[in-house]
Amino acid sequence: MITLELSDRAGRHVVLREVDDENWRAVADVAPLDDQRPYVPALAARYLLLSSREGVWHSMAVCADDTVVGHIMWGRDDDGSYWLGGMLINGPEQGKGVGRAAVRTLMAWLAEREGCRELRLSYHPDNTVAARLYDSLGFQPTSDSSGDEVVAGRPVFDGRPTTLNSPSP
Repeated sequence: MITLELSDRAGRHVVLREVDDENWRAVADVAPLDDQRPYVPALAARYLLLSSREGVWHSMAVCADDTVVGHIMWGRDDDGSYWLGGMLINGPEQGKGVGRAAVRTLMAWLAEREGCRELRLSYHPDNTVAARLYDSLGFQPTSDSSGDEVVAGRPVFDGRPTTLNSPSP
């Protein structure tokens, strides 16, 4: 379990848990709002399959208290950067601060991994909600792209995510 002692706006404790025999069905059923379907899969099941079949991504259940409310995954690129990917918060749970707490929790955990110097993620340029969230957490668009998605990054120094404007040690 990965936890930062963060809560959503309803006061529920948000943690990340490994996807296991007890929670995988609830994770697979996580679905976005209808207007988000151009940006994310209809169900988190696609992300679970990517994690289990490709060996690059690692799926995590996003839980508010003891209820699965979303999915997020992480991976490490050949260049050593760590990626946050496949975040999907169940439609009725959106707008409550769960996604922000999940990203902050995963950012802090990844920043402590050996050799972590940068956190990266990607999002569709028309997904303005995701762009605002990631920008507010210090991710800045890079010159890279991933298919039709914007790649954003945030450097990490001394095991802490830091803003791009912070001086290096």
